[in-house]
Amino acid sequence: MSETEKKVAYLGPPGTFTEEALRGMCQAYPNLAQAAFIPLPTIADCLLACGRKETDYAMVPMENSIEGSVNMTMDWLIHHVELPIQGEIALLISHHALVHPVRKGSPLSEVETVLSHPQAIAQCHQFIRRHCPGAKIKYTKSTAEAAEYVAGHPEESLLAIGPGTAGQRYGLYDKAAHIEDYPNNYTRFVLVGYEPLSDKPVLTNGQQLEYKTTIQVTLKEDFPGALHQVLSAFAWRRLNLTRIESRPTKKKLGSYFFIIDIGLGMDEALIPGAIAEIEALGCHVRLLGSYPCIIPAYAAMPSKTS
Repeated sequence: MSETEKKVAYLGPPGTFTEEALRGMCQAYPNLAQAAFIPLPTIADCLLACGRKETDYAMVPMENSIEGSVNMTMDWLIHHVELPIQGEIALLISHHALVHPVRKGSPLSEVETVLSHPQAIAQCHQFIRRHCPGAKIKYTKSTAEAAEYVAGHPEESLLAIGPGTAGQRYGLYDKAAHIEDYPNNYTRFVLVGYEPLSDKPVLTNGQQLEYKTTIQVTLKEDFPGALHQVLSAFAWRRLNLTRIESRPTKKKLGSYFFIIDIGLGMDEALIPGAIAEIEALGCHVRLLGSYPCIIPAYAAMPSKTS
């Protein structure tokens, strides 16, 4: 299959932060830029399409610096599909308060309903409480879906939270920019698929490249102190763990496995040795991916708009 025939599913409709992240990934991987972008309405749809090989890759949000892991992505990658992570890019998330142009002169306090993806709403709680105290919250499947809805319902007193590009795409008026509660609001997006990326990343604008390996560890239930011994397998090898997160196995209350990010690409000795030691304890280890991560230059955020 040629590069022009490849397809990448992403959380749509067009105008989402996921699309921005995918375009950033394409700048780093020129061959990927030749693929067709397929917007789908939910994270589950994206991963399912890729899992069924209806698309070659899927681009989905993985973790936010304010709200933590994106549960839908984690659950689907763990319980429903076995798609290796092939690449990651971090994106600075800047939210905008978007209204229909007919309401650009109305104060934010008159907004009756605020719409956006649950993660975006959670990242802007203080702005909503301060400026739209009486508004109802309506969750949408994506930030772009919220913008699209507001654009189609000028008769309603609505506000969408999302990227400025979504406001431009759907012809909305930007009432306020940078409305997130914390300025260093980054989201990790991952590209998953069965086939590794065919070219090496090209970095621009001060980007940095790191390598990461992600594993899922399921502990033996009758093994006290198992987590301590699992972590010891990394500690004495001086392997840096950048994230450790527990997730429910969905089998019974109090039953968990652990997602562990190792700050190193898969090598020939250290990580395989740690995995072998963990498996010798009777734990199950699943490799979720070993992949390059594109990290943006950490520039100061501009001042918020009041």
